[in-house]
Amino acid sequence: MEDIVAAFAAVDIRTGTIVAAQALEGARKPALVLKIDFGSTLGVRASTAQLTERYNAPALVGKQVLAVVNLPVKRVAGVASEVLTLGVADEKGAVVLVAAEARVPDGARLY
Repeated sequence: MEDIVAAFAAVDIRTGTIVAAQALEGARKPALVLKIDFGSTLGVRASTAQLTERYNAPALVGKQVLAVVNLPVKRVAGVASEVLTLGVADEKGAVVLVAAEARVPDGARLY
């Protein structure tokens, strides 16, 4: 059991608020670039996400989401994606964002 707990603890999942969102130009599949504020400790980080089936960019601003913040940076269509925004697929395969049930402080860690 300790191995499972340690493995989970190694994945740093935090809450953040989307402060900007725009279309990711040049992506092979429609995607958005999100700027997510994780509070004073982590600051604002960029994420790319294929969310366009369920979400439009302006409506995402102000939405709180969960993201993995300790993975290596990945370049997507020329953009440095610094965090992995979490989502699950609905019955049609469209991404549904993962968020806390109630508003929590930006930067709060999932445990």
